[in-house]
Amino acid sequence: MTMTEKYHDCLQAMYSLKRFGIKLGLDVIKTILANLNNPQNSFQAIHIAGTNGKGSVAAALANIFQAAGYCTGLYTSPHLVHFNERICTNGQPISDESVLKSFNAVQQAHASDREPTFFEYTTAMAFHEFARRNVQWAVIETGMGGRLDATNILEPRLSIVTNVSMEHQEYLGNSLAQIAAEKGGIIKPNVPVITGVHQKSALHVVKQIALKQSAPLYRRGHDFRVRRCAHGAFNYYGIDHIWRKMKAGLLGNHQIDNAALTLAACETLQHRGAKLTEEMIRSGLLQTQWPGRLELISEKPAVLLDGAHNLEAAKALARFLETDWGKHNITLVAGISDDKAYRPMLECLLPVCRRAILTRPKIERAMQPEKLLPVARSMIDDIQIVTDVEAAVRQAVSDAGPGDAVCVAGSLYLVGEAREALQMIGLGEKDDPKDVADPTEPAQHNFKFQA
Repeated sequence: MTMTEKYHDCLQAMYSLKRFGIKLGLDVIKTILANLNNPQNSFQAIHIAGTNGKGSVAAALANIFQAAGYCTGLYTSPHLVHFNERICTNGQPISDESVLKSFNAVQQAHASDREPTFFEYTTAMAFHEFARRNVQWAVIETGMGGRLDATNILEPRLSIVTNVSMEHQEYLGNSLAQIAAEKGGIIKPNVPVITGVHQKSALHVVKQIALKQSAPLYRRGHDFRVRRCAHGAFNYYGIDHIWRKMKAGLLGNHQIDNAALTLAACETLQHRGAKLTEEMIRSGLLQTQWPGRLELISEKPAVLLDGAHNLEAAKALARFLETDWGKHNITLVAGISDDKAYRPMLECLLPVCRRAILTRPKIERAMQPEKLLPVARSMIDDIQIVTDVEAAVRQAVSDAGPGDAVCVAGSLYLVGEAREALQMIGLGEKDDPKDVADPTEPAQHNFKFQA
């Protein structure tokens, strides 16, 4: 059997595992990591939870640490094109061979009666790979929640809770306070925590957890803030520093709020052993890229990809489209998962669009476009259903004339399929299609962080 065949078999084995395990506790991941000699103790970690912005903050911090010369790890989910993207070192997804090696190591380390979930497997693989690569700092994003997330085995140098909104209620709870309790579960004794949580009930929970853990708490809008300037720049008024005319590399007004969390994290980590200069921070922030989040993949025609996979993200996208793309006639290519608030999401997005194509990504929990149609019809006249994502994207691009634009949104799974379709017609960076189809996770984009 060739290495490529072994790699494919390894991915198929993982994709067959249970997807979520938040109710299952941390015993299995603890056992696996113990049998791997606790690789999570070999690097310094930044642990990030939250509803939106986790990936953007994680990508920016990893980029800044890489710019500072550290061997840097980044663990995120989901991937966009290839599984390997979940585990990056120094801005590069790990190789197929490394995926296979880390999978085999975790498989041999598993010794409990319960089979690990997909996320437990990938988390252990990431930590093992980071230890093997002698990573100095690793930025680790939770999969879902925080308190019982497999990543919460970490003893980080800093915790970040970006924000809280209603999501995954069957796992996290039916109120903002309950969800905040799950996400705030990553807060550790005496470890500083940065947060953008602002809702009264959720913030109260985060404050109480931090107080109980004796964890210094720094809040956006209270302990640090930003003031927006012209041309996308902003001034940062921080815990210890004032940094003027900063600029985020990521599009969208909301990315300035994410940048504030990133800069507060850098300030805090300067006091905890990280050698980060203003120049490194400024450069790393500006050069950060994060695919599938307000990503302009083509200019002629204008094509924007944005996951916008929940209501808050849809609101942020709608503000961008109205403010920055108001001059365009926009075609929205939309596909939404069946566990999302599809009606208010469409109510945000469709009023700023001229036309909509409803489609369905190739995952089991994708919503049928026919269910979206009555809601869409109540807000916009020019609507059609094109069930296949590739066909939907091709049609949207083909129909785009001068002054028109295409926005693909509603799910990261949709964005990944759209990216591959766009690459096939010569738009966007070309990926090497070597991954196997994944029935439960998006088979989507390979990326590089630039410092």
